[in-house]
Amino acid sequence: MVQTLGDRLHPEGCRLRRRLCAATAIGCIGLATLLGEALAQGAPAVRLKPWGVRGTLPLSKFYDTPAPLPAGKPGELIRSERFDDYDLPDEVSAIRILYHTRSATGEDVAVSGVVLVPDRRPPAGGWPVIAWAHGFSGAARSCAPSLRQNLEHGPFLSMYVNLGYAVVATDYAGLGTNFRNAAIDMDSNATDVINVIPAARAAAPALGPRWIAMGTAEGSLAAVAVAELEGEIRDPNYLGSVAISGVDDVKNMYERLALGPSYRRVAWLAYGVKTVYPQFQVSDMIAAKGLTLYDQIEKTCAGPEAGPEIRRDEMVKLDWEQNRFVQQFFSRNTAGLRRAFGPLLVISSAGDPAAPAAAAAQVVARMCRQGDRVQFYTFPGSDPGQVVGDSVQDQIAWIEARFAGRTAPGNCH
Repeated sequence: MVQTLGDRLHPEGCRLRRRLCAATAIGCIGLATLLGEALAQGAPAVRLKPWGVRGTLPLSKFYDTPAPLPAGKPGELIRSERFDDYDLPDEVSAIRILYHTRSATGEDVAVSGVVLVPDRRPPAGGWPVIAWAHGFSGAARSCAPSLRQNLEHGPFLSMYVNLGYAVVATDYAGLGTNFRNAAIDMDSNATDVINVIPAARAAAPALGPRWIAMGTAEGSLAAVAVAELEGEIRDPNYLGSVAISGVDDVKNMYERLALGPSYRRVAWLAYGVKTVYPQFQVSDMIAAKGLTLYDQIEKTCAGPEAGPEIRRDEMVKLDWEQNRFVQQFFSRNTAGLRRAFGPLLVISSAGDPAAPAAAAAQVVARMCRQGDRVQFYTFPGSDPGQVVGDSVQDQIAWIEARFAGRTAPGNCH
């Protein structure tokens, strides 16, 4: 089932690599480090600081919504504006949008996002659309990727725009807008991804009807959840999902974090559980000193390692993972339990301790057993950003084939 890059180099892949290098104007040097790095167009790569907030834009009135929010259908556009202050190539036009979606509890909420389109005449039928699902960036309003000058993944997204795609990037509810964020919840994030599509078309009529979803880290789970939710929606214009470096069961992911050096990130898990299940008592999971960190979640995008020292036993309660709401949250965030609509490309990093390839293989195995069409690749290395760059030729080939109407490959056997 698992293939590595060395197994799949072929003339077509080399052609795609050359196309990528031409499209990004950075040469092949930056290919292995496109994501997780700040690339000035035409300049060498510079690694982003984890949880960095440099290049932050102000939280303007554009993001404010009245309380209560005037009713609107999921995907209905609230407002949009052209925005020229992003650090993007001149050939990329950006439009900020605000739109309606639904929270995990069924509440009508507003979400912000960005539409990136090529600054040239669209093809007949409009630009094919990539709906981007970003990785975890925090849970405060100021943590929205659309409030970063480089959109967190600007060079990578610009590459696809230069290749002739429109990229539609939601912030997720509560990042940017004044609602509570459902941190880490794959269905909530996927709902925002699905509902951003009609809103983006209303703001940018040059977008075509057909689209795929694509995400990295926690966003990869959102991309998988899009495929699963589409099993009920069955949008004929949805063509599949690409999930890069992060496919795992949330239960496994956060139980590993609780035992490792990043155990303080469990506070964000508690925040997501509280959003999905308002009756959940955070103090049943988070210990007294850990509540200090929890109380800062809506105020800052600083990393979980910031702040005073807290011992692991002061951070979480004993047997916290046995809490019934935590268990329900883990259950709803287990991929591969619902039949996917459309094919999937799943890309994993062999040495990533946060989302090991073996964990991704278990999820893919569940998908395969229920009949999903999955192409699964594992790449060497431990840096998820490197994997995104190393797999670019496979991403491009798979996406091109979906929009060309070709049969999706699969290696589930």
